[in-house]
Amino acid sequence: MKTFLMYADRDFEPKEYPAANSEELIQDLELEILFRAMASGDEFLHGVAKSSVLESLREPASVAYRQSILMDCMDQPDVARQIYAISAEAIEREKGVWGWMSHRYPEAALHRSIDVLGIFFELLKRLRSLADAHGEDFRSEGLRRFSAMLQEELNDEYLRTVEEHLKRLKFRDGILMSAELGQGNKGRNYILRKQPLVARSWFERLQNWAGLQTAGRNEYVYEVDERDEAGYHALSELKTRGIAHIAAALAQSMDHILNFFGMLRLEMGFYICGLNLRDHLLQKHAHFCFPDALPSGSTRLGAQDLYDLCLQLSSDERIVSNTINANDRPLIMITGANRGGKSTTLRSIGVAQLMMQCGMFVPAQRFEAGICTGLFTHFKREEDVSMKSGKLDEELNRMSSIVDRISPHGMVLFNESFASTNEREGSQIARQIIRALLEMRVQVAYVTHMFDLASGFYQANHEDALFLRAERLADGERTFRLVVGEPLPTSYGEDLYRRIFDAQENNTPVASHAAI
Repeated sequence: MKTFLMYADRDFEPKEYPAANSEELIQDLELEILFRAMASGDEFLHGVAKSSVLESLREPASVAYRQSILMDCMDQPDVARQIYAISAEAIEREKGVWGWMSHRYPEAALHRSIDVLGIFFELLKRLRSLADAHGEDFRSEGLRRFSAMLQEELNDEYLRTVEEHLKRLKFRDGILMSAELGQGNKGRNYILRKQPLVARSWFERLQNWAGLQTAGRNEYVYEVDERDEAGYHALSELKTRGIAHIAAALAQSMDHILNFFGMLRLEMGFYICGLNLRDHLLQKHAHFCFPDALPSGSTRLGAQDLYDLCLQLSSDERIVSNTINANDRPLIMITGANRGGKSTTLRSIGVAQLMMQCGMFVPAQRFEAGICTGLFTHFKREEDVSMKSGKLDEELNRMSSIVDRISPHGMVLFNESFASTNEREGSQIARQIIRALLEMRVQVAYVTHMFDLASGFYQANHEDALFLRAERLADGERTFRLVVGEPLPTSYGEDLYRRIFDAQENNTPVASHAAI
């Protein structure tokens, strides 16, 4: 049985070792806030959230496949949570069954397998009942196929057969086994025989237990004395040989079903993460939408009312959103007033791209973008006293690492990069890097205070660049919105100076820049 809930043709297998740039993405985009919201306190779901968000899909069809399943789960959240709960219950109850799974103790392994399969049989019937009750209500290819698989492979005849086999395998009336004498009168060809399921009264079972029933005319009976330890050992060895093969087969069946429940828990966990995140956003009255994922190589990037999801999750107020139309413009240059929302907007682009490429909704009213072959961030770092070289060297080393891994149609987000040196030198370094990336057909979004850098691209009349500026009103107030505009030679740092020190003199708290 296959679930096929994350991919249409294969299982979801999270990478044991995350991508080399995963830690940078988590740090720069503040993704840990997102993971915690998706997990809602569940450690297992936290791992699912992290692996699924960081392992981006590469085809629009794969994105649409997951989106449709998530839409179904959002339409029927109780059913989705029941499916996940059944898979999680199977994993936990299997761990609680005591016993050995060893070829040295086939009888113990057999009894444990029977107990576990009995649990699985009960849970599979519950899954089948959910498929019968709700399968026709699903609209996605993934969940409709999953429901059809349960109804076909767990049909009534199969369920009755499994139930009958589990009853037989308990061997309440002993075992029936045949063997042959081989060379040196040694036993060979041990075969466990099928016994009819004959209902016997309690009195007949008591007679058999007490040894009061007499053998038939054509039967021969050998009784082992209760003090004959060697005889009991020999009978035990014969029984072990008889059930060894069936114990191994049953253990394989148990592992197969356990793997099915494990994969179902993993893949369904992704959609439970989506439901958890949706619930958090609904509580904050925040909007979201399912984006249009375009093929890799598309230069379209458009967003309406895009906001920083992680900032919204950690704030009780409504976060300011922005509209971006960067279609056919692979370079987005963001400048403007200090603490005007530039870095927040940059993070919102990165988080939305990752969420789109893992098959989820995004924090916007509308979002469309081409699938990128890899998302990378190059944000400024705080001074590290343990660094063996200067900040510029550290920035260049990180940039070198990105260049080694990036490929055409990737995306790089820069935040105040190369500002650790003087503006002229930093602008020259950044300018050459940006031009090289654009020639590689890599999308670039760059937040900078370096006027020399931004104005240089603007004056070159780049038709493939979008210039956004953090809005500042005439009185110095920040709206935290970005508008299309020419780079200015000032970041209005004195506005912040006056605001902060005037507030201190008047004992007035400084309002947050992140929300309205």
